[in-house]
Order: sequence, then C-alpha cells, then structure tokens
Amino acid sequence: MIVLYAWDTPNGQKPAILLEELGVDYDLRAVDIGKGAQDDPAFRAISPNGKIPALVDGDVTLFESGAILLHLAVNHGRFLPTNGQARADALAWTFWQVGGLGPMIGQWGHFLMADGDHTYARERYLAETLRLYGVLEGRLAKAKNLAGPDYSIADMMVFPWAKGGLGFLEKAAADRLPDLPATRAWIERIAGRPAVAQALERMAALEGGAR
Repeated sequence: MIVLYAWDTPNGQKPAILLEELGVDYDLRAVDIGKGAQDDPAFRAISPNGKIPALVDGDVTLFESGAILLHLAVNHGRFLPTNGQARADALAWTFWQVGGLGPMIGQWGHFLMADGDHTYARERYLAETLRLYGVLEGRLAKAKNLAGPDYSIADMMVFPWAKGGLGFLEKAAADRLPDLPATRAWIERIAGRPAVAQALERMAALEGGAR
C-alpha cells in the first residue's frame, strides 16, 4: 500500500494528482502544518527535512515532491517520456518548478505578509515571480504541454503552483500581471481532468479531518 503524507498546499497536491492519474490505491494521511505536525518525530523519520509531502511505497520512503513524482512515474512506466527531447523537457520543467516557480511565489507571499519594511524583498520576489510566469507563458504558447504534446509529471509539478500563484497575483498584484492567455488556457485544461479534480477534492477534505 502506498501512503501519502500531505496537506492541502501546492506541494502536497502534486503527488496526489499523479496517484489519481495512475489510478492506484493509496492512503492519504493529513500532516497539519498549521499545527506543527511536520515536527512530529514519527513524521520526521519519514521526512527528515520536516516538509510535506512524503511517501511510503512498500519498503521505500521518499520526501521532496520532485523525487516522489519521478519515483512513481518510473515505477509505473507512465507520464515520463522514455527518451529524447520530450524526456529532457519533462525533467527540465520538473526541476524548473522545484528551483524556481514554487520558491519564488512562496518567498513573495512570505514577505508580502510579514511585518516591517520589506519593500526590497517584496519587489525582488514579485519581479522574479512575474519573470517566471513569462517563461511559462513562452513555453505554453509553443507547446500543448510542458514536455511537448503529451501530458507528463512536469505538468503535474507546475500546475498547482501556477494555478495557486495566479490567484494570489490577481488579488495582490493585479496591476502588474500580464495577460498570460496560454498559461490560463493550460491551467483550465489541466484542472478539467477528472483525476486532477479528484485529487484536489481529496486534498481539500484533509482540512476537514477526512482521510
């Protein structure tokens, strides 16, 4: 049995989306990061960094969302191109999210809500977030999905942050936000996938105490 430890955040949503797309049974267990559950020693034994998500797959434990999605895609032989430019693109965009879009949105949000004068930090991370959305728009204006024609783990990695970040930008920096037509169309298409909708529904239920 696969066990996913997560909370309803973009990082927590990523592996749930892939598991639903794969159609495999899994036990979804809540790690309420608002109450400090990530610091519980039992969870730290699975995720030494004290972050969600984490996964137990038989006798294998993993933390870090990118590692989890790669593990599942390789083990199940789906949603990761096997060779060539498509595989290279899937890996590149997966790590682009891990090192770029997620952290930059997160840092901007942190300093936006922090007390004190953080004008430089807010502007620095907002500018970088907007730059990254421009990079994403450029890719999606030329390709149906991030790895090319086929839906892959790269799309599952980027989608939760792109969707959530766009909503945040519309509330807090609408005057700086470009149109992003290709990105918006891609978000709408991914959100319309039944497995994605099911994953987001299950994740949202965690905050209500459901499993």
